[in-house]
Amino acid sequence: MSRALDNVDTAEVAKFDALATRWWDPDGEFRPLHEINPLRLDWIRQQIDLGGRSVVDIGCGGGILSEAMATAGAEVTGIDMAEAPLAVARLHQIESGADVSYRQITAEALAAEAAGRYDVVTCLEMLEHVPHPAQVVTSVAALLRPGGQAFFSTINRNPKSFLFAIVGAEYVLKLLPAGTHEYRKFIRPSELEEWARRAGLELQSSIGMHYNPLTREYSLGSNLDVNYLMSFCRPETE
Repeated sequence: MSRALDNVDTAEVAKFDALATRWWDPDGEFRPLHEINPLRLDWIRQQIDLGGRSVVDIGCGGGILSEAMATAGAEVTGIDMAEAPLAVARLHQIESGADVSYRQITAEALAAEAAGRYDVVTCLEMLEHVPHPAQVVTSVAALLRPGGQAFFSTINRNPKSFLFAIVGAEYVLKLLPAGTHEYRKFIRPSELEEWARRAGLELQSSIGMHYNPLTREYSLGSNLDVNYLMSFCRPETE
């Protein structure tokens, strides 16, 4: 457990704890998550039918993606280390009726107790908030059954991503609270792919997520310069 807790940034946890009550406000600080969630869910469903699948959503926060996957028919466990967002997630599911099991536990600790039990693991907008993201990727691989699929999203590390994801999104357009991200924690696609390969995962697809400030709309496309998503598969035979 000590190793798992070593991969928790208490400052990051406190940051999201402080914002928890606004998690389900579509016009609040988490508005971008509400707006991109249909795109994220559709991209996942293009690659796997979620109906009846066992899914763990790592870094689930207030449960926006977890609830959407449950509504799509998945058996979802949402995990996070921030206590307040989990409390908000549990309260919201009373209103929505979404069948999600929420737990305050790290990916590493869950992998130690439930290795190979999940068909799907999602880890979206989370890797850039932990001290050792490669360790999370290893845990994701351990949680998957042979043939299972993993989905990640994070932010590239380059001058353009600094301009768009921090200066633009946090300070100019104010899409996110200032201080949401730290540039040094951004992850290049090549780094994520390398960590996944070392963990025994095979790259399936990748796609970029883009924001148009004029139309105020998000879309998916081939450019991975700023925000991007990647999917991987654990081979049937290893």
